[in-house]
Amino acid sequence: MSSILVTGGTGTLGGHVARRLADRGSEPRILSRRAAPAWPERATWCTGDLNTGDGLDLALDGVGTVVHCAHCPGSPSAEVTSMANLISAAARTGVRHIVQVSIVGMDHIPLPYYRGKVAAEELLAESGLERTVLRATQFHELLARMLDRLTRLPVVPLPTGFWAQPIAADEVAERLVDIALEGPSSSERDQEIGGPQVRTLESLADAYFIAREIDPVVVRVPLPGQIASGFRSGANLTSEHREGNRTWEEFLEDEFRRREADMPREWSLA
Repeated sequence: MSSILVTGGTGTLGGHVARRLADRGSEPRILSRRAAPAWPERATWCTGDLNTGDGLDLALDGVGTVVHCAHCPGSPSAEVTSMANLISAAARTGVRHIVQVSIVGMDHIPLPYYRGKVAAEELLAESGLERTVLRATQFHELLARMLDRLTRLPVVPLPTGFWAQPIAADEVAERLVDIALEGPSSSERDQEIGGPQVRTLESLADAYFIAREIDPVVVRVPLPGQIASGFRSGANLTSEHREGNRTWEEFLEDEFRRREADMPREWSLA
């Protein structure tokens, strides 16, 4: 069996992917710019940089599939550069399949980061490599981090009329692992996955405040512009693929139990 490389394998989603690959009998490779820590034997650490291409050929040697979870939220151009370097190295080393995680509705919401993701998708589609793109809705973990930051402010600004369909990152990871192990399917190159509930951002925030047992001062802010219009219209939702099972409240219960016990979110392959 050829190896599977996970880019972004130390992040929230990539960590879940690597752990599940190991649990299902694969020995994942993890690509990181950092030097290798003391990792267990069920994973192989590869040091490389998608932005420069350094180390990619060595990391991809003997790899059949790449699960591309790395992302560059602060730089749309870096998103494209990383994909271009990955494609070039994959073609040189004989990689057969690239699995890319992406975002539902991003081509209808003109965020700069989304534009970079769209351009990276297009680059992969034009590469001639076998590919599968899985577009997911917003992660529970991302919303929790956003609300963590907002509640540090004296007043919490909350956009009104925004819709979300949050999903647990580990459920997206499970689908990515299924795709990676099954191999490419020309009839299913573009797929979507979403959470079990469609909620307003205000509803999600209220549940978060209850879970944290806080009562912050909230100012509801109507936002203008095309970006806000995209979120208000539900462009970031998927009506036909509500395949996640864990609700926002269930995630929050687990999350705050973990925090109270001072348990790290970082995963382990041990």
